[in-house]
Amino acid sequence: MRLVLNLIWVVLCGLWMSIGYLLAGIVCCILIITIPFGLASFRIALFALWPFGRTVVRRPDAGAPSAVGNVIWFLFAGLWLAIGHVVTGIALAITIIGIPLALANFKLIPISLLPLGCEIVALPDARALRTVA
Repeated sequence: MRLVLNLIWVVLCGLWMSIGYLLAGIVCCILIITIPFGLASFRIALFALWPFGRTVVRRPDAGAPSAVGNVIWFLFAGLWLAIGHVVTGIALAITIIGIPLALANFKLIPISLLPLGCEIVALPDARALRTVA
């Protein structure tokens, strides 16, 4: 089922959202100082391209630099990417078939707003992390 949802996702919205993250990552890498933001954007681009079967887990070792970086990211890129997810999610929620895709779009909003200090893992790995913690 995940494969079918991911394929439909790529066709309807995943490719476009992934391109948006790739463009943000390229701009960040060109500016040298913002390379950590570019790397985070590239990670999210892969997640936005193929989201079903993976989830976001906060890293407990992320400290103050991640928090400061998230504020900067929110102001310059995160808000605009989150708005893209909201608009796309609402458009997908209009049809019954699009509802799971809309929910996946809404699942991407938190990481598009605050990407630093978290990592994207497969669902079985996330369950294992939660049982250990």
